Amino acid sequence: MQKLMSKKKPTYPITEALSSYLTKYARNIKIPIYYDDLLRYQGAVTVYDKHGNDTLWIQVYYSESEREDIEQSLKQMYSILHSDGSDALLPYLNIDSIDYCTFGNSKPFRIKVRNILNDNYIFLYIKKADASRIYGLELEHLLSPNHINFLVHGNTLIEEHISGIPGDDFITHHLEHCSEQDKREIAKEFVKFNERCFVRLLGDMRSYNYVMVLTNDFDRIQYRIRAIDFDQQSYEGNVKVYRPQFLKENNAFVQLVASELKQPSVKQYKREERSLLAKRATSEKKRLRQLIVCMRKDEISQPEKIKELKNALLDLTGDINFKKSKNMGQILDSALHFIVRNYQSVNPFLR
Repeated sequence: MQKLMSKKKPTYPITEALSSYLTKYARNIKIPIYYDDLLRYQGAVTVYDKHGNDTLWIQVYYSESEREDIEQSLKQMYSILHSDGSDALLPYLNIDSIDYCTFGNSKPFRIKVRNILNDNYIFLYIKKADASRIYGLELEHLLSPNHINFLVHGNTLIEEHISGIPGDDFITHHLEHCSEQDKREIAKEFVKFNERCFVRLLGDMRSYNYVMVLTNDFDRIQYRIRAIDFDQQSYEGNVKVYRPQFLKENNAFVQLVASELKQPSVKQYKREERSLLAKRATSEKKRLRQLIVCMRKDEISQPEKIKELKNALLDLTGDINFKKSKNMGQILDSALHFIVRNYQSVNPFLR
């Protein structure tokens, strides 16, 4: 079986140009804590899920001398991410837990922040800042139906929690109980999600790297798939990595599409998603162009992967711009130009 992805992806530093972009759009912050500070925990206990399975997360704790400063800084992070950054709400916040994930590239910390007045809580995630991941987050914000809230502090990335049912959990515990109408709706959403990831070159969307978001809408449930891991933005050379349909963890959804949707419907949904991407790229043209300029000057992959991907996309589209591309930023730029040229609305009723 062909190996789709590299075993380990390197971390790419944030360039000065990307840092300036983040500052311009209020993504850069200053507070006295870094990812590495959280690594100085004194001990940990394993976190299990409701079924008694090891979640690969551990709950960590710190020495008394460090705990107070760490928790105060984490409360400030919450205030900047979700409010106006003032200290007014800090007395009403409590850090209930700090969990550390031992699995995957990003090895994030998950912080549970609770409002002590009403017991409502929210999670935020702290990871090592990686240029690939930041490009992925920004592209998700600009090109998907979802807004993304995140902050950068030096080599530290702070992300808000994205609510939903993890894809692998949904497949295991919920999919078989869905009605036929729901299954058709899920199949449609997977086709659109597959196309969205491919066009914007977001890779490694295995079932545990996205969530299912369910919304009640009159007499039905609306389903949406949201990516939650952006580590593999424009890195791999194998074009199949950017299509969730080729990842074995998504086989249940691939089979659902095959059984629930006819080929004309699949083509229709692909075209719909490409047209929506073209519209978003056009409406966010100024900011997207500034991001792409940073990406075109950056090196976030390896020469052999760049060559493999651009040749595959050239063969697929016949677009000579892919052949001219020299890095991943230029490849993505070519892909977005291709979509805008070919799928931007030509509706005769629009002025």
